Amino acid sequence: MYNKIIIRYLGIEPWNITYNKMYNFNINRTNNTLDEIWLVEHTPVFTKGKTSVPDDMKFNNHNIPIFLTDRGGKITYHAPGQQIMYILLNLKKKNINIKKIIFILEKTIINTLLYFNIYAQQGSIIYNNPGIYYNTKKIASIGLKISKGCTLHGLALNVKMNMRPFSYINPCGLKNLKMIQIKNFIPNIKMFTVKKILIHEFISLLYS
Repeated sequence: MYNKIIIRYLGIEPWNITYNKMYNFNINRTNNTLDEIWLVEHTPVFTKGKTSVPDDMKFNNHNIPIFLTDRGGKITYHAPGQQIMYILLNLKKKNINIKKIIFILEKTIINTLLYFNIYAQQGSIIYNNPGIYYNTKKIASIGLKISKGCTLHGLALNVKMNMRPFSYINPCGLKNLKMIQIKNFIPNIKMFTVKKILIHEFISLLYS
């Protein structure tokens, strides 16, 4: 527990299992429920956000499951080696609006990457699209849902994963978008280091 936020390390598990846990957590919330942050990696999966269209999938000859989800955004890919951080926060209690929490998530990723001397920037500067980019290549995605003033979903940072399935889609609905990961800069990057920095940066920004 950290400042009355519970941090959970879920390891590697299928996206739909984590999503069901997240959904049940939210519908069972009470005024006394503590906020939580979940760190997880998913088995290979494509997830489609509420604005995804059929053309977002370029190549269908694969065995990777596809799920529709209730977060914002379009299609993306998850797999082991991608660090996901789900934030289950009561924004009303913290007096934080959606614009501010997206800024905090983006800044969390930027500061984490800066720790490794990777100078990234907000997606809104390049594509008017949440997420984090290095030059014109995307290294992290953000997708949220707000329900009754509480957040679900969060961020996904590419660390050291098999990137090939990104070529099967238009990531985030953007044609010709190239995806990169921390491993491109630091071949021996450790997941536990990324987890530690993400949590530190997010909590620092949330309470700043």
